[in-house]
Amino acid sequence: MAISLYDVSVTSSLQVLGAVTGILDRGLAYCGENNIDPNEMVAARLVDDMQPLHFQIVSVFHHSLGAINSVKAGIATPPPPVGPLDYAGLQNHVAEALAGLKALTPDEINALEGKDVTFEMGSFKLPFVAEGFLMSFALPNLHFHATTTYDILRARGVPLGKRDYLGQMRMKG
Repeated sequence: MAISLYDVSVTSSLQVLGAVTGILDRGLAYCGENNIDPNEMVAARLVDDMQPLHFQIVSVFHHSLGAINSVKAGIATPPPPVGPLDYAGLQNHVAEALAGLKALTPDEINALEGKDVTFEMGSFKLPFVAEGFLMSFALPNLHFHATTTYDILRARGVPLGKRDYLGQMRMKG
């Protein structure tokens, strides 16, 4: 069976975003059960020099739906600043990415194969083709920020396990 660009990018991103949705839902339930304001989690960090939960969710969006939009445009940049979000805003941001990805068709994404994409950060530029950008830049970043989201909430006591991170696997049948 051949694997398409749609399969490795959109389908994989949907699995990660579904998992992040569940992780945030578990975080909200934990806060409710323990009389914690969920908005306290928004600024939570693993360590002082790492970005907070808010940034992780913005990055999850940016490296999923945002990465596809970057490929379409031919230019990728670091995530733009997103105004303050409360916990519900984080959940909505992930839901928006999910909805945007679900609206894409395999033909639309597969047609991007071989398209030039340049990552630009100031005068620094990295040239890619679509599949290289998505598989070697966007997806690893997506997993990093999804993992960090998991880790931040887990470190705050949310009872999460590996199954929460894996999300809905694509099983036979």
